[in-house]
Amino acid sequence: MELGNYKKVWKNQPEEKNKISALEIYKMTQSKSTSIVKWIFIIGLLEFAFWFALNYIGTNNGALAPYEELNLIKFIDNINYFHYVIVVLFLVLFYKNFSSISSIDNTKTLITNILLVRKTVKWYVYYNLINVIVFSIILNILIFNTPNGFNIISGIDNESLNQEHMMSVFIIAQIVVIAFMILVLWLFYYLLYGILLKKLNKNYKELIKLNEIN
Repeated sequence: MELGNYKKVWKNQPEEKNKISALEIYKMTQSKSTSIVKWIFIIGLLEFAFWFALNYIGTNNGALAPYEELNLIKFIDNINYFHYVIVVLFLVLFYKNFSSISSIDNTKTLITNILLVRKTVKWYVYYNLINVIVFSIILNILIFNTPNGFNIISGIDNESLNQEHMMSVFIIAQIVVIAFMILVLWLFYYLLYGILLKKLNKNYKELIKLNEIN
């Protein structure tokens, strides 16, 4: 029976049965919330593994050779290490949220923890999107401030008559690529984490109603 219909039947029951039903409703909501938070943690792990593998492949197939020529590999590695540390910290928080919600036996505490999960996921999404923007801007600044940086990255000859024009095209292309990456990431997070957060928010509203009735 759906949770909403279950609650309607519960309201008209004797007080003793109401108490039993309230506990059952709470357990159903807690179980659903625990499952959602577990999936948030699993998706976070899979995402981490995907980006780590992609970075490893890019490093070993020569894709970063131009950056090595510009002596920017150390910078890129340091940024990656920093990013991995932050992501691991978020994964630890996801796991702690999962462990906490699965063992809570108090409605108000569960409500508080659901709010915490929502905030944690939102900050995780914001961090990843901002990281792409900031990293791309800093990397491009370093490229253009390195002698022959643009020529090495773009493959354009120093003596090219259209070098200034090509530089403008390159900058515009970079902006388009970054904007596209952010859009793809936003859609990815919206489809995965967004759907889970909507379900979690529904559980949150059910708990609020249950808490008001009690």
